[in-house]
Amino acid sequence: MDAFRSEKARLLHSLREAGFNVPAFLVIPAAGFQRGRFGALQAFLKKIRTTKLMVRSAHPLEDRYKAGTFDSIETGADLSGVKYARQRMIKLARTAKRLRILRQQKFTRAPVIDPDDMDVIVMPFIEGQGVMARMAGGRWEFGYCSGGSGSLQSDPTITCVPHDTRLIRCSQAIQDFLGFPCEIEYILSLTGELLVVQARDIRGKGDPVEDDTGGRHGGGGVRLDGVHRIREGRNHRERPVYVMDTDALYSQVIGICEGMAFGGEGGGAVMERVLSVIADHGQGLEAFALGHERFAVLGLSIELSDLFQVAHHYLDDFPRLQDQVSKALYGHRQAVEHFLAEADTLIARMKLRFNLCAHSAYGIDTLCHPLWSVYWNPERESVVVEAFRRLGLRTGDRVGIHVDSEGVPRVEEA
Repeated sequence: MDAFRSEKARLLHSLREAGFNVPAFLVIPAAGFQRGRFGALQAFLKKIRTTKLMVRSAHPLEDRYKAGTFDSIETGADLSGVKYARQRMIKLARTAKRLRILRQQKFTRAPVIDPDDMDVIVMPFIEGQGVMARMAGGRWEFGYCSGGSGSLQSDPTITCVPHDTRLIRCSQAIQDFLGFPCEIEYILSLTGELLVVQARDIRGKGDPVEDDTGGRHGGGGVRLDGVHRIREGRNHRERPVYVMDTDALYSQVIGICEGMAFGGEGGGAVMERVLSVIADHGQGLEAFALGHERFAVLGLSIELSDLFQVAHHYLDDFPRLQDQVSKALYGHRQAVEHFLAEADTLIARMKLRFNLCAHSAYGIDTLCHPLWSVYWNPERESVVVEAFRRLGLRTGDRVGIHVDSEGVPRVEEA
């Protein structure tokens, strides 16, 4: 066991040694990749005889971060597939997950990490449904990942009455064996087999009590149409809000480009201003995320719109300059996606909502602060957006969201 640097690998090894139904797995340390030592992997692949693998992150400092910060990658059952999966994890830690890692280093004092020091756990890919289990409020709670077959798909669900009592017996046995509160991740295979693929120490994470402020509600603000949330606890929350209006950014870019397109400013000056505007907007997103541990996003315009296409193609007659604008705009879209992934409250049109994976839907870190997607119906788009503009909310203001007894939310300045 001393050879395992990560909590994830150590606990899986302990559970497998104790006779729990853990799939065969192999831990490959970062040094093995650096030195090209793959003999154990080749032997493992011969033994398990499968066409697909699940490669799970096992960074030695991973337990100091929230679950879901690092990735698991499905890949082909060969050496190149494993190398690809690890490189993908490392790249994501430096790009898509960079902001998440920085926020945890600031707000929860997570340690600085070197993504290249990434160990991995290799196990056969198991077709089936993910299930997570933990005790909350003194009883076992089970979260079923979104799943389905054919043309049917279901949303994530939480229940204290699992489909099979084996889940309760096995979860209690694992927790008793480990000797501390834990979050357990299973795969329920298509044949009904229950396999343990991860256990996580959750001591000190606390019980599910939201940090709401008591539900001040004066009846004003903007009435919306509904709220998507996995946990229905308190019906009021307050958050600092980022007012996102990407169409305003695209209009600004178009306005700057017009000067050159119609024979005004030179290309160099235009490019400098356009790239500066786009970069400043992206830096503003990161600064806001690093300034607030929990925050809401008011999406007056978020999606790619006609204005994005106009801004993207406005300088088609100047290919070299258009290429620079294109790269900057697409890079900014990635920055928007990374920023949205850090919010815990989204106020936007009905079509937009959080993509709830296992950890974001019912992981231990969402017990106190579950995700809310508060929405208005598309047919009320112009009315609601105009109401928000009249309300005069600006980035950095604090908003309150109150959900009434019929599930109708109202947003007001706090």
